[in-house]
Amino acid sequence: MKRALFLIVLIATSLQAQVSNDRLLKSNQEPQNWLTYSGHYNAQRYSALSQITPENVKNLEQQWIFQARSLEKFEATPLVVDGIMYTVQAPNDVVALDAATGRIFWTYSWTPESAARPCCGRVNRGVAVLGDTLFMATIDARLIAIDARNGRPLWNIQIAPPEKGYAMTLAPLVMKDKVIVGTAGGEYGIRGFIAAYDVKTGKEAWKFYTIPGPGEPGHETWPADSNAWEHGGASVWVTGSYDPDLNLTYWGIGNPGPDWNGDPRPGDNLYSCSVVALDVDTGKLKWYYQFSPHDEFDYDSTQVPVLADIQWQGSPRKVMLWANRNGFFYVLDRATGQFLLGKPFVEVNWASGFDAKGRPQRVPGMTPNNQGTLILPGNQGGTNWYNPSFSPRTGLFYIPTWANYSSLYVKQEQEFVEGRTYGGGGPRNTVPQGIRTTVNNFAKEDEGYGAIRALDPHTGEMKWQFKMTDVTDAGILTTASNLLFSGGREGYFYALDARDGKLLWRANVGGRVISGPMTFSLNGRQYVAIAAGNSLFTFALRQ
Repeated sequence: MKRALFLIVLIATSLQAQVSNDRLLKSNQEPQNWLTYSGHYNAQRYSALSQITPENVKNLEQQWIFQARSLEKFEATPLVVDGIMYTVQAPNDVVALDAATGRIFWTYSWTPESAARPCCGRVNRGVAVLGDTLFMATIDARLIAIDARNGRPLWNIQIAPPEKGYAMTLAPLVMKDKVIVGTAGGEYGIRGFIAAYDVKTGKEAWKFYTIPGPGEPGHETWPADSNAWEHGGASVWVTGSYDPDLNLTYWGIGNPGPDWNGDPRPGDNLYSCSVVALDVDTGKLKWYYQFSPHDEFDYDSTQVPVLADIQWQGSPRKVMLWANRNGFFYVLDRATGQFLLGKPFVEVNWASGFDAKGRPQRVPGMTPNNQGTLILPGNQGGTNWYNPSFSPRTGLFYIPTWANYSSLYVKQEQEFVEGRTYGGGGPRNTVPQGIRTTVNNFAKEDEGYGAIRALDPHTGEMKWQFKMTDVTDAGILTTASNLLFSGGREGYFYALDARDGKLLWRANVGGRVISGPMTFSLNGRQYVAIAAGNSLFTFALRQ
């Protein structure tokens, strides 16, 4: 019988979360806290804090470090609630810290089942909070409610069977009386889904399968003479966003399986590589947009849906901004899903543009084959799961990118076997698990690089870029003082001027930055935090 290890490092009965629904809805009005994975339901990763400015950012100094008890990648974005920081050290330990000093109040540890096999690391991206309860999704596909005041578990439910390849690596999202999660595991041929659970009991409220079954709209986009839809992937492993006025929550959906061989699954394969807009109360589909129909390039659309209210062609409009793994930047109407704009933000050779309804126009012959086809962007995409940012102050959309990056896509036959990887790039399952079936390249020698690119969302035009010497897996944060914070594989955490991309400050954090920065304020002092390597670093201005 598997047991959770519960450890109280320091009794802290005074810890009070008390994060009401109203506070979550108005979280942008209390920038001293960071109450959701993306800082606010709109997922802009923008903070109204402005004490740290382009003029004084050079005076940032490290305040404290939290060293995780894990050598796994540290991908979590912490929450800060009234001076208490909550984060997750891999794989599934929730830690409550003093946000000013890094002192540990308590730790709750969950030991995942041995059957847990997330494809890309035993990682976790953070927790959600409502009232005095924290919610964590685990790599063995469980959802756990924890008392934020003392770390005691409140309830623990199984979402899906890990032995079949199901996992969860995302930070949950809480809305009203529901906590919403999605399942990873597309590499193992799962049938992905998004589901909502009652925050008090863990009882399932609704479930939306990201691959429609027989009789459901969209099922016709899967082959009628096979059961490919039952193990077609379409996983969900990055936190969505929410528009309370429309009562819609938005989630990006992963690629279909097998990844690189579309022959067993002719058709568009809905709702893979799509964004879906779901009614929060019922889970019913309001609209969808498919970025990459019949994907054969592993172009997961599991990026963060960023919501913004902007002037569009002379009129105010509720839009969704999306930098997709497939190399295109999109603007969609978030009320209807209408395609408004699509433009490459990196080099793209698999599609030449879009038709009037926003369907990509495929370039003939640009598809995986037995000899291999060179495709831009490559297997990791023009961007990936790491978060972008939109600054209402500058009006720009900021994307962490891989530029001039390609992969040689090789198609091979593969049969589906439950619980095994299902990529379509190995000769009938004889390729050992973990072996790559694509070859990653940079399209032009000595010209491939990681970069932050700033786009005008009205046109998709790049306004500036900040080049790195290596590619990046880091998210982006912008602030009201026109600062942009990010990092990269080079091991630096840095601040740029959000208006022109000028480097203003950087610090060596000794490890790859594979997370999103966040900021908060305590006693009138602004802090910025970032996870790098297997540690969490917190900075503030020199006093």
